[in-house]
Amino acid sequence: MESNKTFKYTILIGLFVPMVLFILGAYNGVMQTLYRAGVLHEDSFGGINYYQGLTMHGVINAIILTTFFAVIFGHVTMGHYLKKQPPKWSYLGSIILMVFGSLLDVVLMAMGRAQALYTFYAPLKNSPFFYLGTSLLIVGSWLAFFGWIVIYREWRQENPDKKMPIAVLGTFVNFTMWFVASLPVAYESLVILMPWSAGWISDINVPLTRMLFWMFGHPLVYFWLLPAYIAFYTVLPKVSGGKLYSGNAARLAFLLFLILSTPVGVHHQFSEPVLGQDTKLWVTVLTFGVSIPSFMTAFTVGASLEYAGRKNGARGLLGWMGRLPWFLSKNYLFGYFICGLLLFIFGGLSGIVNASYSLNQMVHNTGWVPGHFHMTVAGPVLLVILGMSIYMYSKVAGKPIKMLSVVTIVPYVWMVGVALLSHGLMAGGLMGEPRRTNLGLSYTDPSSDMFNKHWVPTTTVTMIGGILMGTAALLYFIAFFSTALSKQTEASEIVLPESEELHEEKRIGILHNMRPWIAVSIMLTMITYVPSLINVFKYSKPVENKFDATSPVNEMKDATTKNAATTIMNVEDEKVN
Repeated sequence: MESNKTFKYTILIGLFVPMVLFILGAYNGVMQTLYRAGVLHEDSFGGINYYQGLTMHGVINAIILTTFFAVIFGHVTMGHYLKKQPPKWSYLGSIILMVFGSLLDVVLMAMGRAQALYTFYAPLKNSPFFYLGTSLLIVGSWLAFFGWIVIYREWRQENPDKKMPIAVLGTFVNFTMWFVASLPVAYESLVILMPWSAGWISDINVPLTRMLFWMFGHPLVYFWLLPAYIAFYTVLPKVSGGKLYSGNAARLAFLLFLILSTPVGVHHQFSEPVLGQDTKLWVTVLTFGVSIPSFMTAFTVGASLEYAGRKNGARGLLGWMGRLPWFLSKNYLFGYFICGLLLFIFGGLSGIVNASYSLNQMVHNTGWVPGHFHMTVAGPVLLVILGMSIYMYSKVAGKPIKMLSVVTIVPYVWMVGVALLSHGLMAGGLMGEPRRTNLGLSYTDPSSDMFNKHWVPTTTVTMIGGILMGTAALLYFIAFFSTALSKQTEASEIVLPESEELHEEKRIGILHNMRPWIAVSIMLTMITYVPSLINVFKYSKPVENKFDATSPVNEMKDATTKNAATTIMNVEDEKVN
């Protein structure tokens, strides 16, 4: 596809900037494991305190990096399959807003003015400009989506009888869901949190801010995952030497995500007292429903890989696994995809626990939760981001990948690291080990009265996994930036590996029309959130924020100190009397 330089530079900037920021995100991730394991017994290191680093780790890795990748992967997908580029206002406006908003957020986090964690709802408070930056990032992603709609309509007029390519369908499903889900958090950020943070209003409805965030926060998980699913269906069969087993199954899986992803955010609020048990049970059922497209994907992708292995001469029941292109530099993308899929098996199974109304109570706010989502976000999501980012940068920039053998080994090292880290977190969580807690100041500090020897093995395993992940990330950064900063020696092109379908399947109309699926999605969302919002307004109200300090811990320390001083003075008065 012929594209102008501005569009290509937009793609390269959209890959380069978040990768630079990811250095901060990965560094702070490793530091979290050192705090948890008790290697660090301080509340800060290198001028970054524990919660400041945790916020950077979450916001950069889970919001900024993933949003940039989804947009850039979408640009390349549209360019490859539709042979068109979006309108200039779309891709230029998008990249400007996204870069500015992201840099604003990162600067504020680095300055310590935004450390309310990745889940930035009340009562913890960030700088008002953090909410502005986050909103700009989201709106920028919308502009890219609107541009794709324009060129798809042009393509459809020119090709009325062609099927919508699976990758294009997956992208539109993802961004339709993203647009609907990000409206509540944009409203929350600009209308509620920003005026409250700026001091224009003093009272805030905390349960309302949590609900608006999770209307966005759980669909965000699928916004991370669906680009990986697109790659699994349309790229992995090709790079493994096979074909896609069923295109119709892939289409159905994407459309099921469209109707099931948005209504299930309430399952993050199972411990919320303002929500009724009927709503929680309903959302449990819906959340279990999300496992259906995941199991479909496991079967379809597995069948595609088996075909590739048997095509390469495999025999026996499982012999095909050994015939896949493990550790081959010319098929380096295979390693990123297969390692992500192996981790996702355990990420999906552990997610069923989180989805259960009853079982969730046992693991709520324990190390189990980050253990689970590192199996998903740091598993298939991040590995696909890393693999496809260096692939797309190499192709669009016309620069061959440097240190290809290093690039090939990275996903395997990363996979072992994630497996250890997640196992340590989840095992510790089952023993009550809390999440989002600087354990090095208490539970893993032998000099503390709160020291818990039972959490030492689990936090140590977590730390070893984190160090391995950090090592893999460092190797990747060296290879990526060596490639990005090298000279162009090849023609620039916007291209993706494209898998063929094994069967010429019958065209099923409902799988080629998103409108009824969007209608069902809206209906399910209304069934979930109308009664939920009614309960929020019925049982809660805006109150004055009690945590005006940078951290509530500081305020509690001050209060404890004052109470202790008052007690001592009273005792001294009694002695005098």
